[in-house]
Formats: sequence, C-alpha cells, structure tokens
Amino acid sequence: MFNSGVWKPAIRATGAPDDRHNGMHVLRHTYASVLLDAGESIKALSAYLGHADPGFTLRTYTHLLPTSEDRTRRSIDKALGEDQEDDDPAEPVDGLETA
Repeated sequence: MFNSGVWKPAIRATGAPDDRHNGMHVLRHTYASVLLDAGESIKALSAYLGHADPGFTLRTYTHLLPTSEDRTRRSIDKALGEDQEDDDPAEPVDGLETA
C-alpha cells in the first residue's frame, strides 16, 4: 500500500512528525486545491477523487475554489500579457503596447 509502504517512511525520513498534518489526507486535499486553482471542474475533480456525487466534492472543497475576483484578475492579466511572477515595471511586457 502506498501510504504505509512509501508515504509514511518518506515522512519519517524527513524528520517531520508522522501525524494527520502530514498524512495522505493532506496530500489528497493539496491535490484537490491545486486542480481547483488551475480551473479544473468540480465534476472532473469528483471523478478523480472517486466521489460518487459531485455535490459532495463541491461541499467539501468549496472553500478552496478561487474567488470570482481572483479568476477575473488572472484572466485579465493573462490577456494583457502580465507576468504574475515578474513585478519589475522596468522590463517591457508584451501586451497592448506591442499591438
């Protein structure tokens, strides 16, 4: 089994506590949050997690969904060629000024 044969020994090898804060359940939540932040649908995530009901997935992970404002901001930044990692205003950014 992955949890007892791989995950727990790896956690112990790092010296991190082998408790619920470092367990497979946290890894599962991390997986779900990364996919939701990337825009994956609740229906697809539900299937990936093995949930029979997407409503259960939605109720469980609603707090991880990006807000509408976050999605809007990222969409506009992307459309304008803004690099979210690069906040240096001295460097040119491909966008409206190159049109």
